[in-house]
Amino acid sequence: MKTGLIVNKFIRIGKIFHISCNEFALHLKNLFIVIFCSISDQLQMVRKSASGGVNSIGKGGGSMPSNEECGIRDVWGHNLEEEFRTIRQVVQQYQYIAMDTEFPGVVARPIGEFRTSADYQYQLLRCNVDLLRIIQLGLTFLDESGNTPGGSYTTWQFNFKFNLQEDMYAQDSIDMLQNSGIQFKKHEEEGIDPLDFAELLMTSGIVLADDIKWLSFHSGYDFGYLLKLLTDQNLPQEESEFFELLRIYFPTIYDVKYLMKSCKNLKGGLQEVAEQLELQRVGPQHQAGSDSLLTGMVFFKMREMFFEDHIDDAKYCGHLYGLGTSFVVNGAGGYLDSNGDNSSSS
Repeated sequence: MKTGLIVNKFIRIGKIFHISCNEFALHLKNLFIVIFCSISDQLQMVRKSASGGVNSIGKGGGSMPSNEECGIRDVWGHNLEEEFRTIRQVVQQYQYIAMDTEFPGVVARPIGEFRTSADYQYQLLRCNVDLLRIIQLGLTFLDESGNTPGGSYTTWQFNFKFNLQEDMYAQDSIDMLQNSGIQFKKHEEEGIDPLDFAELLMTSGIVLADDIKWLSFHSGYDFGYLLKLLTDQNLPQEESEFFELLRIYFPTIYDVKYLMKSCKNLKGGLQEVAEQLELQRVGPQHQAGSDSLLTGMVFFKMREMFFEDHIDDAKYCGHLYGLGTSFVVNGAGGYLDSNGDNSSSS
């Protein structure tokens, strides 16, 4: 991406949040750190991938292996910078990124009058994302054909600081995450600081990039937490401003749940859809790494079966299932109101 285009995107972000000149300069400073990423990043990537070929996703194994054994790299505070060095190299070839987050549920409901049910859904999202902290983020990297990188890892699972004594949460969500194997004591002691993560994400080459394609499943909350991390701000009050920010940071998004509207007989949540497509999960359900990998598998299987290996961007790109307004790739940067049968089911 050309430097001038990136600067223009930062100017638009500044207008949305009314960021001061000094704050804007700090954002630019963080952005241009990427220019000085050392050659050692490339050398380290060569060493890590020397032993691997290309793995085709969607093929099941036997008994359930550990995250590391099935190609999911756990990232904590102590190895955050090292893993981002690897990611900066991986994304040069693998430009489809399947994403999932784990967060502590829904604890608040907005009050007042709302223009539409879609407006209520956005305000519900906004008040909860503003109040709560992200727990995990999973990123899986794939190429145009759905292949994952050679080497040891296909997926990175970022584990953030979270303290059950201090942070807000919904108890049923925490119970589910604990049952899936999430170790909250380790999150408290070794978790990633959100500001450290945001700085490295900004310089990673995977945001603010028109050639990166993001894959997700019913992902309004997922992208809400990512925008909160990247901007270090509460979400905008208006949904239209949320989607304007989304388009700046994540220009190309395919929400699998939205794509399902055009797939006859596909229904349900991620796991149910995967089973209908005869795909086998790798790793534990309700952990962000495994869920992101399964999201990527589902997307490419759906693209093959229902879309003849081609997604119509004008029809599907930028829609987030359950929200009423979405940006579209139309050359003009306009907005499309997609009110109708959107809902917030899983």
